[in-house]
Amino acid sequence: MADALLYLVHRLPYPPTKGDKVRSHHLLLHLAKRYRVFLGTFVDDPADLPYVEEARSLCAEAHVESIDRVSRRWRGLGALLSGESVALPYFRSAALADWVREVVERERIERAIAFSSPMAQYLVDRPDIRSIVDFVDLDSAKWADYAARRPWPMSALYALEARRLSAFERRVAGRVHASVFVTAEEAALLRAAVPHCADRIVAIENGVNGDYYSPAGEFASPFEPGEHAIVFTGAMDYWPNIDAVTWFAREVLPRVRQRDASARFYIVGMNPDRSVRALQDGGVRVTGRVPDVRPYLRHAQAVVAPLRVARGIQNKVLEAMAMARPTVVTSGVARALSARPGIEFEVADETADFADRVVALMDHAAGEAMGRRARARVETDYIWSANLAGFDALLRPAVAARHEAAADPVSAPQAMAANAR
Repeated sequence: MADALLYLVHRLPYPPTKGDKVRSHHLLLHLAKRYRVFLGTFVDDPADLPYVEEARSLCAEAHVESIDRVSRRWRGLGALLSGESVALPYFRSAALADWVREVVERERIERAIAFSSPMAQYLVDRPDIRSIVDFVDLDSAKWADYAARRPWPMSALYALEARRLSAFERRVAGRVHASVFVTAEEAALLRAAVPHCADRIVAIENGVNGDYYSPAGEFASPFEPGEHAIVFTGAMDYWPNIDAVTWFAREVLPRVRQRDASARFYIVGMNPDRSVRALQDGGVRVTGRVPDVRPYLRHAQAVVAPLRVARGIQNKVLEAMAMARPTVVTSGVARALSARPGIEFEVADETADFADRVVALMDHAAGEAMGRRARARVETDYIWSANLAGFDALLRPAVAARHEAAADPVSAPQAMAANAR
């Protein structure tokens, strides 16, 4: 029988419809092939409820709780007064904590992965478990980025959250066996904050499902004949995405349309904020949630990721590249990718430069050539199975220690102690 593993995820890791859920979903698939997975997770979007049973089917057991966003936000206000990061009470549950204690004892679970920093609160005081926290990105740095870009008083609140969450992140890093990030750049930020934990902070990159996101598929075009579609995909209630499409629609797109009147900007993603819906006009289309983003990517003349606040690897970019589409990104997005600027994608930050690069990709031959090179890069560097194997290595010492204990009872305490360091 396979070994048991505890997997704690802040949002149901199914379906893979947004950045964090893409990674948590593929990590669940990876773990389920190797362990009996005991999943503890939350649902904070009613649209995910129909998928609970599909997530359960991948697990030996699952504890799934629904979150009322309004009541949890009130908890966040309480955290402001108590001196705690607002992210922690949002994902805190006595029922989940009780389940974790019960299932660990019942199944004799020796290893666990917490996905995202708030879920680490269930593991930091469990020295009996080999705990790995997949931070994905350093969220405190994200809040600091927000603080730098938002007006007062939100800037002050974001700065406060950055400081409090950073304190929690440092505490977690000091107590768990490994802290994982999606890029080396994010990992380096935490290493700088806790240099005594540097050897336990690693980067494990994302991947993309190249069979699913493939230009070989047959997809009917969702665009009108003759228009040159420029596409952005992402959850449209997420502020960095809102900021990105607003800047592009207001500042960049007019320059593009001066030179190509057939250009149309498609904002494709669920839960569009009111400010995003207000962008819709003759040159901008806001689709809301779509059943499948692949037709929009496959038939796009160009894909853009103009994020001015960007942390980690953007799955939206990997998906576009896998679909062999030419893509223009900001330097903040580009830093996380192994792709070569000017060859496998384009990079620009200033308004005029971004517009120039988009217009250049309106040339069909140039765009198709870059798209083919982008697809090749994804096939080389961003395969989920290869990248997620890094978790296997982090989990393996606990297995080795137990086998050593069975073979040599005298040396078992030393082996366990060495593997706990």
